[in-house]
Amino acid sequence: MKARLTRSQERLFRLLKTSNQAMSAQDLYFELRQRQENIGLATVYRALEGLKLQGAIQSRKLTNGESVYSLTQSDQHHLTCVNCGRSIPIAECPVHDLENKLEFSHQFKVYYHTLEFFGLCHSCHLGDEEISNLGKVV
Repeated sequence: MKARLTRSQERLFRLLKTSNQAMSAQDLYFELRQRQENIGLATVYRALEGLKLQGAIQSRKLTNGESVYSLTQSDQHHLTCVNCGRSIPIAECPVHDLENKLEFSHQFKVYYHTLEFFGLCHSCHLGDEEISNLGKVV
């Protein structure tokens, strides 16, 4: 049985439900304030933590250390550039079968999983090549 949501959790859940992208706690806070919903930033963080513990939302940490939140609807997989921070969603899931096996063998309910690869995006990689080519003598 799931716990009943607090008013703050309900507000955040509704906002994330209407959003087409993951949002940071700061972004959620500012959006609620713009909608004239009186809520403090500390309350946003507490409510997000409660929603996460219930498995209603998931979080992902960006390269700058900031966490972004979204509804727990599907697993998330990304290619993330360590230079510019760009995050590219990928559809493939090489660990889905492993997740099912682990749930069964460990009697563990998995809400979601994340898989993230870190490196350089095409633009940053080309920029690195251009910089290293500048130092070469012709």
